Amino acid sequence: MEGKKTRIPFNEDNYTHNINRNNERSLDRRGFMKTMVGAAGLFALSTLPWGTVAAKELLGLGNKEYPELAIAKVNDVKVGDAIEFHYPGEHDSALLIRLGENEYKAYQNACTHLRCPVFWSKGDGDLICPCHHGKFDVHSGAPTAGPPTRPLPEILVKVEAGTIYATRVKRYDA
Repeated sequence: MEGKKTRIPFNEDNYTHNINRNNERSLDRRGFMKTMVGAAGLFALSTLPWGTVAAKELLGLGNKEYPELAIAKVNDVKVGDAIEFHYPGEHDSALLIRLGENEYKAYQNACTHLRCPVFWSKGDGDLICPCHHGKFDVHSGAPTAGPPTRPLPEILVKVEAGTIYATRVKRYDA
């Protein structure tokens, strides 16, 4: 009887008898990693066309041209007043300020900090962002107070035959 207790109850010399070696795992760690690397490569290749389109769009921002837009008649805007308009698109709000008899400045009126609307303060002579008390210089669009660090994008304007036109958006390198 003692011989029976020390004898292994099967004809194997190790404890791997429960693995069916003919149908062992079909996907081991190496195969799994190859599959994951292949899937990642396929994903990277599938996004390449969209990345190319995005890069072309971003690289061409400085040279992007928009059609001229009539903003207002010169007689409709008094010296020191401002009017709102949309340029370059219908959802891009902008502000035109008449500083002198023949001096006009226009800016996109979204604060460069968190895109809050910017307003003209005639009494202060500044463009004001009420969200975080940001201020911008009306002559340059540069921030003078508050958290904004970048200038407002300027819209170049021209006066022709008594009408004020927006001609393009000036881009900054900063």
